[in-house]
Amino acid sequence: MLPEEAKGDLAIQESSKVNKSMRIKNRIIIVWLHVFVLVCLSILVSCKSTKKIQAAIVKKDSTAVNITNQSELDSLAIIRATLEDIKTNQINFKTFNAKIKVEYQDSHGKQPNITAYVRIFKDSLIWISGYATVFNIEAFRVLINKDSVFVLDKINKEVQYRSIDYLQEVTQIPFDFKTLQDLLIGNPIFFNDSVVSYKEKESGTLLGIVSLNFKHLLTLHKIGHVLLHSKLDDLDFNRNRTADITYGDYENKTGVNFSTYREITVSEKNKLDIQMNYKQYEFNKELQAVFNIPSNFKRR
Repeated sequence: MLPEEAKGDLAIQESSKVNKSMRIKNRIIIVWLHVFVLVCLSILVSCKSTKKIQAAIVKKDSTAVNITNQSELDSLAIIRATLEDIKTNQINFKTFNAKIKVEYQDSHGKQPNITAYVRIFKDSLIWISGYATVFNIEAFRVLINKDSVFVLDKINKEVQYRSIDYLQEVTQIPFDFKTLQDLLIGNPIFFNDSVVSYKEKESGTLLGIVSLNFKHLLTLHKIGHVLLHSKLDDLDFNRNRTADITYGDYENKTGVNFSTYREITVSEKNKLDIQMNYKQYEFNKELQAVFNIPSNFKRR
């Protein structure tokens, strides 16, 4: 039998372990709420449009190109065919279901891994359930529709309500529901047909696009023009923000070219690195998106 003093020491040690475990769990939830509600959105590259920036950009026709050693007519035909291939490769679906292993590293080093279960109802709803890998517990649940974001913090028993407009204002990102949907599915983001440059290289086809907010360089596979890399540069030189998205490990199980591995890097004053490894995925299956808010959860 332990003496009373030893029992007290043991109780203090056990309490310390519990408190440490809770601190780790709380840190996980804080990190990954930012990853999937702010960081995952902020990879879309903030581009603050101003009249000064707009005036500095020369408006070009969508067929304008910068190609040497080819006739203008042939160049336009090539670009139109490339754009058609990109549009053909875009994934069209009704529902999407995936299990994603997410790794995240920022200026403070590598953060705890998470397993994200994602369900998407096209143009309607995005549902995300995040499990802290180290504890195998559900840390948070996120529901996003066209105008709102709802977050259940299951560790701290809190619920957050935010509008898409509010998140745009806070993060200064011109994203919308469709942009986030395209990012998770693997379709090119911020894509339009305002092409200003085209080049064939051994590594692939390079396609340059400029809008009023940013410049976008796409690298495409030479055969079929499957998306390999996307580089976005902020036109606001004061911010000098860039984002790189790499699409790899393509599979074609059901007639859909799908990238099962993504690397995303965002740089400004600090650098963010995110890796998304799609362990499982399905298209066009019947899905449910349960998002019940317990009565004892506090609104934040």
